[in-house]
Amino acid sequence: MRCPFCQDPENKVIDSRESHEGSVIRRRRECLQCKRRFTTYERVEEIYPLIVKKDGRRETFDRDKLLAGLQKACEKRPVSADQLEETLVAVERLLQGVGEKEVPSSVIGEEVMRRLHALDEVAYVRFASVYRSFRDITEFMAELKDLLSDRTREQRPPRPPDKDG
Repeated sequence: MRCPFCQDPENKVIDSRESHEGSVIRRRRECLQCKRRFTTYERVEEIYPLIVKKDGRRETFDRDKLLAGLQKACEKRPVSADQLEETLVAVERLLQGVGEKEVPSSVIGEEVMRRLHALDEVAYVRFASVYRSFRDITEFMAELKDLLSDRTREQRPPRPPDKDG
């Protein structure tokens, strides 16, 4: 591992910790040449299925591409980096658990939307507007109405049982 400051290959590990439920190891290092410290992350290289896009193209799963989409949807919203990382880890686990060689992109999109719906409604609508490629304002409004009806159902207190039954 080269020092990002002076490019020297010699450094020592000062501290190692597991993070993200043991799926990542965080290492704090010190360069032996310039004495500056830096952090590296290790993760197991996993083989993911190919992602089948809406137009039929096949792509390898790109964690950074998904993270960029999540960051864009959550821009200026109260969603932490840890919450985004948890979402990414959940999607990766889902892909590993499918056990198929190819997975439709809709599997990823729906999982991300489900998780964003629970995290932040504005981020959810932002992501949905890109993911679902709304053709016009009518489709967008229909999605918002669904979101509002979900929220109303969640906030409504349970009905008391009938006196007859």
